[in-house]
Amino acid sequence: MLDATLNALLGVLLDPTAIGLCVLGVVIGTILGALPGISSTMALAVLLPFSFAMDLDHSMVFLLAVFSSSVYGGSVAAILINIPGTPGAIITQMDGYPMGRAGRGGEALTYALVASTLGGLLGWILLVILAPMVASAALAFQSPEYAAITVFGLSMLAYASPGSTFLALVSGLIGVLLATVGFDSTTDVARFTFDSSALQAGLGIIPAAVGIFGVAEVLKSLEAGGERIEPVRHIGRMMPPWREARRLWPIGIRGSVIGAFVGAIPAAGSAIAVTVSYALEKRISRTPEKFGTGCPEGVVAPESANNASVGGALIPMITLGIPGDSMTAVLIGALLIHGLRPGPTMFTDHLDFVAIVYVALMLAIVVTLVVGLLGNRFFARILTAPRTILLSGVMLLCVVGSYAVRNSWIDVAVMTGFGALGYLMNRIGMPTAPVIFGLVLGPLLEENVRRSMIIYNDWTVFFTRPISLVVIVISAFALIVPLVQDARRKHPAPDATS
Repeated sequence: MLDATLNALLGVLLDPTAIGLCVLGVVIGTILGALPGISSTMALAVLLPFSFAMDLDHSMVFLLAVFSSSVYGGSVAAILINIPGTPGAIITQMDGYPMGRAGRGGEALTYALVASTLGGLLGWILLVILAPMVASAALAFQSPEYAAITVFGLSMLAYASPGSTFLALVSGLIGVLLATVGFDSTTDVARFTFDSSALQAGLGIIPAAVGIFGVAEVLKSLEAGGERIEPVRHIGRMMPPWREARRLWPIGIRGSVIGAFVGAIPAAGSAIAVTVSYALEKRISRTPEKFGTGCPEGVVAPESANNASVGGALIPMITLGIPGDSMTAVLIGALLIHGLRPGPTMFTDHLDFVAIVYVALMLAIVVTLVVGLLGNRFFARILTAPRTILLSGVMLLCVVGSYAVRNSWIDVAVMTGFGALGYLMNRIGMPTAPVIFGLVLGPLLEENVRRSMIIYNDWTVFFTRPISLVVIVISAFALIVPLVQDARRKHPAPDATS
């Protein structure tokens, strides 16, 4: 593994095209991440089709640069206009914006950037250490274990999604059902194609992701209205006092560790990581009353956890083929387009590709630091652009990107349909990310359940194999507990004293 990583590193550093794509991806990712309403997932989904013309190595360098930098970019909007550019920046705005209003916006941006870099590096270290271990263990899995792991991924997404666990579960099941469109891989029978040859290959993950994360968010932003966003005008100096910065290192390290491990849990995502990190720091602080008033600790803690979750989320994606979050679900779509199915065999059959992922993520973290230090003032000015122009550009990218997947207007129609679906789901408070998870995991679930039944001819095999049983029990626990809690909140027990 070390030799493959060193060879990949040397190849990337000596490739001007790879370096240029990394810088381009970081700049675009930071800008899109900073724009309100354009999440990291949306940025990745919109730009993903443009990577198909690249070879696999270049596409991963570009996409991981967009991935990593857009996660940091969300903090720019959170600090300067009190609107998180990405879900992971929701906590950052609680102290970042008060710092900006106090004339310390530049310092807050630097704190967020350095904390993001620290978190990214520790997340990368966890990825390098744990991914081979998880893959080695997963090589012993058979169909029942893979089916159980897939159920675990869907259940964790339902558990971690904001709002109703039941609605999140329904959303995931919608994705699983939509994944059945196309030829049955076992019987080679067309299903739900309505005699359309364009649907025989199924609904494209990329147009679906662009629609549900891109078009739906554009419609949501247009509905919200607002012509221009008013940012903090005076951001002050960029470099914070060294004495203050020096005492924040332990906070950044704690947040990074939390973010990396939470990110490695399938479907947990950065929003949970930053919440846990912020809550921990506030609890152990000697001055918890300062949190929420503009203290640097409230910026460093969530931002270090935010970017650390990037490396963590790549662990289940590479080793098990299960998305760590909605962004890695989109990345899986890219790998499928290039003919790769993520899973434990990646470390035996495609070791060079795993090495490229390691190198590309490290390069993206370093370049994000450099570009952020040089360009934060520029990124702040972009927030003053009229929202209608920005959203029109994003919509154009959605259409062009979806068409570019297979040069087919059917994919544009799929994008439009999923955009309408995502918009309606947003209106009723149903999370949209589980739909894409269902599309990604549905074929994997169906294939392994049917293979298990063919081999063992006994449905109890999922409960008689120890690993499968443990995973199913954990999945059931993750689903039942929130549902019971929701039911108790809606129907509280009568007061025994009355």
